[in-house]
Amino acid sequence: MKIGCPKEIKPQEFRVGMTPNAAGEAVARGHEVIIETGAGMGSGFDNDAYVAAGARIVDTAEEVFATVDMIVKVKEPQAVERKMLREGQLLFTYLHLAPDPDQTHDLLESGCTAIAYETVTDANGGLPLLAPMSEVAGRLAPQVGSWTLQKANGGRGVLMGGVPGVGPAKVIVIGGGVVGTHAAKIAAGMGADVTVLDRSLPRLRYLDDVFGGTFKNQYSTAGATAELIQDADLVIGAVLIPGAAAPKLISRAQLSTMKPGAALVDVAIDQGGCFETSKATTHADPVYEVDGIMHYCVANMPGAVARTSTIALGNATMPFMLSLASKGWKQACKDDAHLLAGLNVHAGKLTYEAVGTALNIDSVDPATLLN
Repeated sequence: MKIGCPKEIKPQEFRVGMTPNAAGEAVARGHEVIIETGAGMGSGFDNDAYVAAGARIVDTAEEVFATVDMIVKVKEPQAVERKMLREGQLLFTYLHLAPDPDQTHDLLESGCTAIAYETVTDANGGLPLLAPMSEVAGRLAPQVGSWTLQKANGGRGVLMGGVPGVGPAKVIVIGGGVVGTHAAKIAAGMGADVTVLDRSLPRLRYLDDVFGGTFKNQYSTAGATAELIQDADLVIGAVLIPGAAAPKLISRAQLSTMKPGAALVDVAIDQGGCFETSKATTHADPVYEVDGIMHYCVANMPGAVARTSTIALGNATMPFMLSLASKGWKQACKDDAHLLAGLNVHAGKLTYEAVGTALNIDSVDPATLLN
């Protein structure tokens, strides 16, 4: 199979869909790998590294899209890229379709087959291709939150760990999954007073057993959230409903109950955001203010640490990429129900129910497409 990796064109996105090591693994299995020139530079991989792995370098994204059977990316295809997709072509990347009707309609119209990293599952009920970026985003969230809290950036001017005689920042993490756990661990490591909210009692027990007194946890209700945010300096939104739009957990009306200059970091912004006032921002202009509350809503947070993120993502996606290339999407999905869970679009049909519900589009059971 011909596998192509174009350069990411989303603003301030420095990751790349395929590392030289992944390219080498594909070439060793008899596949042809085509990389757009400079695609890996933002992550520290030059063209020579791909050539040494056996890949071929081409000058433009148009050449990649026109030539290959499978496109491997990081971020959802942008409008100009969606126009280059064709019927029967396989797209393997993050999609986050639920809050993005334009992308969804374009993918359906293209006739391509699109498998989303974020909905591939595993035997433990996890999301193995989302997890590495969730870990990165979770660890980044307190870091960017502490920056947002600085007075020069519009924040309250509160230091995460305080100093002797001055208390630390109060941090609320909404969601105790992968993102929330990593965010809480880092925030607590910075010396903050951290509370994690989650609706799963088994998860709260796990956090208590593993992290003990490192940070507190509390069962998540609307009332608990409303009470805790009144005293919070930083709130990190870390909720996830796989493939679906994120629930809105803090309303605009509630902003008036918070301390002026408090910060919201919305890690769920890729799925539409978990605060009513969230809107996607970029690394170039990451923060905005609503009713005196600072919002950090960068839609590709892991892109800020592109090398770490690219290698972590490549480690996770490579086995699935190789399976798709060697077997074709249909046989690969027949052999692996967890990979089938990643199928979102095929030949003009929507194949992920949660996206259909969010966008009011009829969906089909992906298993019916395997015959």
